[in-house]
Amino acid sequence: MTAGNAGAPDRAGASGPLAGLRVLELGQLIAGPFAGRMLADFGAEVIKVEPPARAGGEGGDPLRKWRKLHPDDASGTSLWWYVQARNKRSITLDLRNPDGQRIARELAARSDIIIENFRPGALEKWGLGYEALAKENPGLILLRLSGYGQTGPYRDRPGFGAIAESMGGMRYVTGFPDRPPVRMNLSIGDSLAALHGLIGVLMALHHRRETGRGQVVDVALYEAVFNLMESTLPEYVRYGIVRERTGTNLTGIVPSNTYPTADGRHIVIGGNGDSIFKRLMRAIGRDDLADDPALADNAGRAARAQEIDDAIAQWTSSHSLDEALDAMAAAEVPSGRIYSAADMAADPQYLARAMIEDATLPDATPLAIPGIVPKLSATPGGTRWVGPALGEHTDEVLAELGYDGQAIAQLRRSGAT
Repeated sequence: MTAGNAGAPDRAGASGPLAGLRVLELGQLIAGPFAGRMLADFGAEVIKVEPPARAGGEGGDPLRKWRKLHPDDASGTSLWWYVQARNKRSITLDLRNPDGQRIARELAARSDIIIENFRPGALEKWGLGYEALAKENPGLILLRLSGYGQTGPYRDRPGFGAIAESMGGMRYVTGFPDRPPVRMNLSIGDSLAALHGLIGVLMALHHRRETGRGQVVDVALYEAVFNLMESTLPEYVRYGIVRERTGTNLTGIVPSNTYPTADGRHIVIGGNGDSIFKRLMRAIGRDDLADDPALADNAGRAARAQEIDDAIAQWTSSHSLDEALDAMAAAEVPSGRIYSAADMAADPQYLARAMIEDATLPDATPLAIPGIVPKLSATPGGTRWVGPALGEHTDEVLAELGYDGQAIAQLRRSGAT
């Protein structure tokens, strides 16, 4: 499909399961805007509030200037922005300005959901706390994303996704045992928090449908990471076992590892199901291991993990990546190459599932952007336009609130927009 230009939103044509919902996005950078983007992808009207540009400085969400820009100079806009802000309207409001705060309250009174990822207490300082807003709009749902949550001794500390990944336990188990912990080259902590926030918002919407009442969804970034840490906590509390870094394998689940191939590449093989293991061993010519009763279940295989991994690596090292993948597919053993962005862009599965979308930037430059996830059969999401210019819809939104041209001009002179 082809996404429209940033300046041509088609709100009347918005569809999807969330069409009709209004979202006020007050956050910036990654966690809050990621949550807002997914709501917008599925039809919600998302009004993104950004700080106005000031003389001698940049305005707007800082993400507008992160990583690669188009054009590739200081005047450009981040390619990431066009994905993170797609399907949203952008208005500028100074939330430290009393007039800006008043407009935000007016928007909140007409919204179903507010998303924010400031430090705890910031909204309250601006007169935008939940209790104040809910008096005017009892059905309002407020998604609050922060490093440590709205309560607890760490609530006032600044917290980014990198810190959450560390505190939540992910960094500790990632990497090789003889080297320092490593991070993914992605902001995974922020994205995980956003997804947990979306789950909470959908639960709150269901509750509101039954009761008419909104609520606060409080997501701490570190807790979203911790929620994915599987059995690490009970294993420690019950047996004193601390899961450590093990490189490319999955502790205690055998075989599940990355193996070298003859052409200098790598294949990932997951042969840890009991019947899958037997098929894998026969495919690599190791019937002795396939028929070994001691290896019939995972517990037995975990005790001999190195022997099994060595056998698989010996076989993969004598085959090219494509040969190894073909053999695994024939044996019905889960396997795959390690994809780069270049691999994704050309892969037939990505293309068949519409995961590579063709978009057009405001200057008519073509751009490939990620497709919509998840796939819904009856009410699919879609890209209606890419990320807007800073404040592109300010006058439009203010007019919807009842402000005329003179009042809008006065707000601009006051520094509120």
